[in-house]
Amino acid sequence: MRKQHLLRDDVITLRAPEPEDLDIMFRLENEPEMWAVSNTTVPYSRYVLRRYIEQCSNDVFTDKEVRLMIQLAEENIVVGTVDLMDISPLHGRAEIGVAVLEEYRCHGYARRAIELMVGYVSAVLLLHQLYAYVSTDNQRSMELFEACGFTHKVVLCDWLRSGDGYKDVCLMQRFIS
Repeated sequence: MRKQHLLRDDVITLRAPEPEDLDIMFRLENEPEMWAVSNTTVPYSRYVLRRYIEQCSNDVFTDKEVRLMIQLAEENIVVGTVDLMDISPLHGRAEIGVAVLEEYRCHGYARRAIELMVGYVSAVLLLHQLYAYVSTDNQRSMELFEACGFTHKVVLCDWLRSGDGYKDVCLMQRFIS
């Protein structure tokens, strides 16, 4: 019996960022619709992203984050990223986020990436839970996280500022162990 790779399934592979990923990261980080769900307010330059790739220690306990590229296994095409942020070994938790390029959305890649990351968190990082902040008006993301076993815990009112005011956010949570 062949053992399944922890960060790979038959469709996608999660891997560390490479210098060649600069253009993909530049596209994702500079999509204004992504800014509405993050703490980003200005575009990222190629220089800043190049330095991020170069300076990342790939040690979750030092960086308190992990960014992995979502790559199609057969075509070696990068379609997005999945991130763990604010990793707290003391409390056994981390925030998870996923971003997929628009032309690759609705193909199940985000769901596969989240499920692979859950396996990694369980087997390697030994965390107890993952959580995500999802805008209540982002029905597709709400459904994505629900399909991955996350449950609604609380609504945070006026949590994100957007161009037309404030948006409510649902804190979603999944227990791992």
